[in-house]
Amino acid sequence: MKIAVPKERAPGERRVALVPDIVAKFVKGGVTVAVEQGAGSGAGYPDAAFEAAGATLAADDRALYDGADLVVRVAQPSDAELAAIPRGAALLGLLAPLGDPRSVERYVERGLTALSMDAIPRTTKAQAMDALSSQANIGGYKAALLAAMYLPKFFPMLTTAAGTIPPAKALIIGAGVAGLQAIATCRRLGAVVTAYDTRPVVAEQVKSLGAKFLEIDVGESGEGQGGYAKELSPEALAKQRAGMVKAIGGSDVVITTAAIPGKRAPILVTAEAVAAMAPGSVIVDLAAETGGNAEGTTPGEVIVTANGVTIVGTLNLPSTLAYDASRLYARNVQAFLDYVIKDGALVLDPEDEIVAGTTIVRDGTIVHRATLDALRPA
Repeated sequence: MKIAVPKERAPGERRVALVPDIVAKFVKGGVTVAVEQGAGSGAGYPDAAFEAAGATLAADDRALYDGADLVVRVAQPSDAELAAIPRGAALLGLLAPLGDPRSVERYVERGLTALSMDAIPRTTKAQAMDALSSQANIGGYKAALLAAMYLPKFFPMLTTAAGTIPPAKALIIGAGVAGLQAIATCRRLGAVVTAYDTRPVVAEQVKSLGAKFLEIDVGESGEGQGGYAKELSPEALAKQRAGMVKAIGGSDVVITTAAIPGKRAPILVTAEAVAAMAPGSVIVDLAAETGGNAEGTTPGEVIVTANGVTIVGTLNLPSTLAYDASRLYARNVQAFLDYVIKDGALVLDPEDEIVAGTTIVRDGTIVHRATLDALRPA
């Protein structure tokens, strides 16, 4: 069996799908691994490290994909990248089929088997494969650092000869993996932290990190299937927004993390709430890639509003910590492949819950129910 690892070419993407120590484990198990030259350079993994791990370095697409059974990557391939992958091969990556259902049709045209790491079911059995969680964890950490960088105040309380500086007040909206890491990091930096989530079940997790849980009665739960949040009704969303204005206005830092798979991120920080914040306050919008949770978020940019609030819409935060992000993602990939590689071949049992959830296209046919639903005319 041959695994091909291409260099990522999406703008701003510095991660690599496999790192040398994981490559060494596959090679030891009898798997051939080809890595495109320079694939790991942006993440701090030089070609020499891959060679030492037993990988074959490929100078071009022909050498990389010749005889490849499986292509492992991070981001969606472009049309040009996809055209180089041999027909009948398997493709594994963060393919985001619900965010861009039409992209799946390209895999059908190429006769591929497409496996999406962001579609792996969130079950106990699949925890080690959960790439969404591993990357969200990094995003939450970096969001807190960005907030501290842009805020013109100290995060911790400081007592000095010149007087006492009060601690910054941080509000984290969404207490999933990213939110919990943002809470923990803001707390380590010394801020006073409050968190809000539509799922009351996470209140204890928030409190265990030393933060206060903000309670807003919206009349329904935001708990969805598989541990994901679900979209609230318009009435509940209106109650949520109204209840947040005061909390947002009293915060120095707001970090938003609310995303709904396959949908535009809900607006939680209204223009009214932004206007209530003091000049110099900071919003870090982790949902910027799907439109943003804050009115005024510009995906990919950092802006300052008329009343002096900085809104950070930086994209792909895991890529800004590419060394560790790649290492964690590679471990997720290894856990999945260890599960489906049997006797040196890829065995995708359609009756297996993990395999069924991850397989978007099988031998050129779309088999993922949620993707099929998203492709149907409204």
